[in-house]
Amino acid sequence: MSGEPQPFLRPPGSAGFRGQPQLRRRPRGMFILPSLFTAVNIAAGFYAITQSLEGSVHDPHNFDYAALAIGLAIPFDALDGRIARLTNTESDFGRELDSLADVITFGVAPSILAYCWGFRSLPSPAMGPDLRARLIQFGAFVCFVFLLCGASRLARFNISVNPIPKNPGRPGRKYFVGMPIPAAAGIVAAVVHAFMGVPVSIWWTAVIWGLLVGFIGFLMVSTWRFWSGKEINLTGRQPFRWIVFLGVCIYLLVFFSRGILLILALVYMFSGVIARLAYSWRRHHPTHPPAQSPTA
Repeated sequence: MSGEPQPFLRPPGSAGFRGQPQLRRRPRGMFILPSLFTAVNIAAGFYAITQSLEGSVHDPHNFDYAALAIGLAIPFDALDGRIARLTNTESDFGRELDSLADVITFGVAPSILAYCWGFRSLPSPAMGPDLRARLIQFGAFVCFVFLLCGASRLARFNISVNPIPKNPGRPGRKYFVGMPIPAAAGIVAAVVHAFMGVPVSIWWTAVIWGLLVGFIGFLMVSTWRFWSGKEINLTGRQPFRWIVFLGVCIYLLVFFSRGILLILALVYMFSGVIARLAYSWRRHHPTHPPAQSPTA
């Protein structure tokens, strides 16, 4: 081997090698983009909490603003994860921040809204101080259960790997195990928004509201299946139909938000309930009787 210096050869794939693409490092700002959506989510939750505390019988618009803030936070919560996956900027920090944001915006905020709107504003002279005090205690307990179920739902989601619902649905379709916490918060917000923020003033209406809030909490910690919508792909070859569908939905939400949001929320809630009841019916009433083993 001669003592002459050998020429330096660049390995294939490195920068400057002819015919090979150069590796580009993602800008650091790309990692901040998903967290910005999460920050908007937290801001909406904080705004909803402040508006719920300021709401009253004389200022029902504050309750309506709180409900709208929770509803607007739902698409931001759905987008931050998808943006992180599209830009390949997923991180443990982003996942933890997203979970904490969900606890605030879809756990604490709707529970406070449900309590202030459905129980705290009950008129004392119309029903008596004793009944009002008992209803307020009942409402505080139910709203706390809602918050506890939402936090438990998030904790279970974070530690689950390929969870399977107790009533599996279509094989090629993806489902959530239990109602997701944004949907549960959306039901609370949709009901308040449908009533234009005017708080509950009748005792039996408060009882029904408390039972609904408690039932939503149960759906979150259940193992029933709920449609996830993850098969919707806006980046496919034919996203036109989804774009048209989203455009129609935005139009309806802008001009008919009170009725449309309430219908969508209730349909999503009862879809999981009906799916569970149908699955139980099929198990106990099979269409085809089991085949008998041949006798010897």
